[in-house]
Amino acid sequence: MACLMHTFIIIVAWPVLMLFLHSLFQHFDKECEDLSWRMHHEIQKMREISLVYLDRSGGLQKFVHDCKKYNDSKQSYAVYRFIISINPSDITELDAVLGNYILHNPIQAAQIFQSVCFIAIKTLSLIEQLQTEAQVSILLKPTHLPPLPSYVFSLSAFPFNYTSQRFYMSEGIATAMGTVTKYTQGARFLCTEETCPFSEDKQIVEMVDAKVLNALKGYSDDKSHFMIQTFTVFLRDELVNKMKIGNHYKIIGIPACVQNGLQATTCIEVNSVQLCKPNGPPFVGDNFKYLLSLTSSSCWKFTAILANIFASQVVPPGTCNTLKLTILLSLVQTCEKENANYLDLLIVTSDTLVIDRLLNYSLCLLPRGIRHPPSSDIFPSVSKDKHGTGSASIQACSAVLAKGGVCYIGDLSSYKKDKLELLQSVLESRMTTVFIPGKKYGEEADQQVTISVQTNFWSFVDVDSSSKKHIQKENFLIGQMDVSLIPPNLLDVFGLLIYNEFPSCQLSSPLVHHILKKAINPEAMLYKVSQQFRMQDFEEFILFARNLHVELSSEAENLIQGYYLASRRLRRDSLRGSTLSASALKILISLSKAHTKLSLRNKVLEEDALIAILLLESSLTLKHGKSALCIAPNPVFPFDLSDENSLQQRDSYLMQCHQQLLKFIAAYGPGIHINPNEE
Repeated sequence: MACLMHTFIIIVAWPVLMLFLHSLFQHFDKECEDLSWRMHHEIQKMREISLVYLDRSGGLQKFVHDCKKYNDSKQSYAVYRFIISINPSDITELDAVLGNYILHNPIQAAQIFQSVCFIAIKTLSLIEQLQTEAQVSILLKPTHLPPLPSYVFSLSAFPFNYTSQRFYMSEGIATAMGTVTKYTQGARFLCTEETCPFSEDKQIVEMVDAKVLNALKGYSDDKSHFMIQTFTVFLRDELVNKMKIGNHYKIIGIPACVQNGLQATTCIEVNSVQLCKPNGPPFVGDNFKYLLSLTSSSCWKFTAILANIFASQVVPPGTCNTLKLTILLSLVQTCEKENANYLDLLIVTSDTLVIDRLLNYSLCLLPRGIRHPPSSDIFPSVSKDKHGTGSASIQACSAVLAKGGVCYIGDLSSYKKDKLELLQSVLESRMTTVFIPGKKYGEEADQQVTISVQTNFWSFVDVDSSSKKHIQKENFLIGQMDVSLIPPNLLDVFGLLIYNEFPSCQLSSPLVHHILKKAINPEAMLYKVSQQFRMQDFEEFILFARNLHVELSSEAENLIQGYYLASRRLRRDSLRGSTLSASALKILISLSKAHTKLSLRNKVLEEDALIAILLLESSLTLKHGKSALCIAPNPVFPFDLSDENSLQQRDSYLMQCHQQLLKFIAAYGPGIHINPNEE
């Protein structure tokens, strides 16, 4: 009823309000003789048009609703703050002068809306406690800015007019976030009085241009030769805590220059914040489409060929196929969703140089592929805010910057025990907690901030260096490797343990020739397939495939559950019980979905689940030895792929593996009834 009354008041009082405005502006004309008549006439016209815009856009109704909340509140206010959403396109069509004024003189434009709103409050008696126009605080929020270079905030643009005090837009990733502190509205200084009626919250955030992440993909461990330039943004009032560390945002705000001692810092007073969500390409390249059509009769040939030709700029086609397949599976299983199906890789190798090059190459296929610099922290840390507030600032570090992508942390054996324990905790929970001691950072109480870690982790272990550091244990089971350098619990939480099939002492002839030719001419295209399937083509393919939505079929689900239950029953020891961790089921599902995405399908089939099971069983064999399933040492690629016949031979072999798996489940799976002859 109250809303209807207010609507009635607006309708009835509209002519009165317009007449009142007109008479007031006429009266104002007489008092402002020092101003030119033309200038004041434009301001008067803009006031009238601003009222028309508020009425047409629905802003006036929202304004009346906000006034009612203030009027009904028992709290006393010194300042009445209103947020007015402005669509620059609409208001420019209504009046180009006012539209231009809002875009290029937003502070003065807010004063025009301030006088209009004050007159509306007084004329319609919306807030009884309001006395003066200065008590009305207006924040204009543009919905967007014109897509022109002059409206883009860029630290690389020189010279840049920091005193323009107009709207700019910028994109970036939040790399550091301060704790929320008090400031005084209007004065923009720190208020020490907690009960001050003018006191509100603010937050300081550091951002970097998203393109900066390309530098962190690099091929060198030494990052001392460059510095990442950040820019500071201020979030105030309702924008506090609207950003999360590691996320990509598009912001609109007014740049300013803040003096801190002898240093001047560029910052942006943020007006609006919008989360940027990555969009993959709408299609894949023609060569991939043609390859998919040629292999449509099989659920395994397409991904086999992809693994065979992948990264031909780094290793010859046909080498390291199992490793390349798992890398592709991990790449397509990246996203920025909570509780996603992650796929972490731990590679055991003696050929660290080739593996390092291969992983570095693969990182560059993702927007968020981060190579962790050994000298910095993997997970978020706390430091003092550099702007002189004395408050705490949380730094993103590698794992958070790799959100929705991959964090490559290098040689796992180079990390100390405490770092490995922290890594294990994060891999188990996909969360990390930052402790902020209150006494150190000017707060009364300690704080704990929990941050989600949404990335896949890649790492490797050099078996040569580990054998020198540790005494090898005896009594290995068949197929088991000595990975005693890595804590058993950490091994369990890594998705896959992969053994590189080319130790350095037995490098294949094609790989040796490849390395020598690349050393002479790094830019050379050594294989025809490198021209047909370029790095850019694979990049587009990965971005398309990872956005596919896939679902488990009932047949695939039964196969996964049957294998999981049978393996838990068989893989046991007297001390730990079942050696198959609870996370193994998630890994199986993640691998199955990844193979489905890589196959450009939406339904997980038994064929996808079989590849997942063979990869996991191979990983478990390296950790704990062979089981009754008794798979081959390299079960997914048991022989080289050279032509169509070898692909067909592989399909026949995988079908035999499928029958063998069904018999294994029937024999050892408790309560699982799968007929091995039903196909």
